Amino acid sequence: MTEPSRQPDVRRVLLLTHTGRNEAREVAVAFCKALVGYGLIVRLPDTEAADLGVHADEGIELAHGDGDVTVGCELVLVIGGDGTILRAAELTHDSGTPVLGVNLGHVGFLAEAEYDDVDSTIDAVVHRRYIAEDRLTLDVRVYTDGAEVFRTFAVNEASVEKAARERMLEVVIEVDDRPLSRFGCDGVVCATPTGSTAYNFSAGGPVVWPGVEALLMVPICAHALFARPLVVAPTSELAIEVISRADGAGVLWCDGRRAFDLPPGARIEVTRGDRPVRLVRLHEAPFTDRLVAKFDLPVHGWRGAAERLRRERGDA
Repeated sequence: MTEPSRQPDVRRVLLLTHTGRNEAREVAVAFCKALVGYGLIVRLPDTEAADLGVHADEGIELAHGDGDVTVGCELVLVIGGDGTILRAAELTHDSGTPVLGVNLGHVGFLAEAEYDDVDSTIDAVVHRRYIAEDRLTLDVRVYTDGAEVFRTFAVNEASVEKAARERMLEVVIEVDDRPLSRFGCDGVVCATPTGSTAYNFSAGGPVVWPGVEALLMVPICAHALFARPLVVAPTSELAIEVISRADGAGVLWCDGRRAFDLPPGARIEVTRGDRPVRLVRLHEAPFTDRLVAKFDLPVHGWRGAAERLRRERGDA
């Protein structure tokens, strides 16, 4: 990676882009030009820079290799969807560098800005008109025969899923070292409040406001009388044991990005992460408003629409 300048007044931003999308490439190039024009240094992974047609120049740094590309950066600016923001979360997990997402995906719950907000987003970055919000993460560990064999983290969720489509996965779920239920299922999702609107939501779990500190556990298509979504304290430990039998293999997915094969008898333990992810907020809009906007919820309903129409017509 290019050695950063030692000048104390130099400001540096890491730019990550979903370069597979034309509009993302266009927006990323526009951000590069604008931020460099304001005197900031923009750092890009060399492979993404090639896709964007951007070369090392005054105000542009290229990051090479697998080192910490966030070193010396005050912010990671992400152009893409939630998947690209989750990639940024991986890169910033150790450094804690704030992540600002510009949504060019679908729902984009992790993103703060939309495609139409480019100018105001540039202004906010240049003048540091933003706040960084710490979001709870998960530490995830896998054990076989009592030995830890895998460890990772998750921003949204850690899901234990069946490896074979034609078979159910039989599991025992635990809370704080106490067994709670045993059943066959397609899987089990352990989520954060941030991830409550992602896989957890699709599996029938509750939407939890980001300010709530809690851990969530949601069985997927469980064949059981008691298989309800659970919300527990952030100090609790969630565990899933894959019942040991010949066809009992599963797979662990974290944020849909990192996978680990689970043999029969594997135990997965999930606790609150030691390091939060820092998401940048440009506006102090209530989460309720974000929920309504992202899901296009009908807050007025058919009665509300009729009342608005009468008001517009001036009816009594």
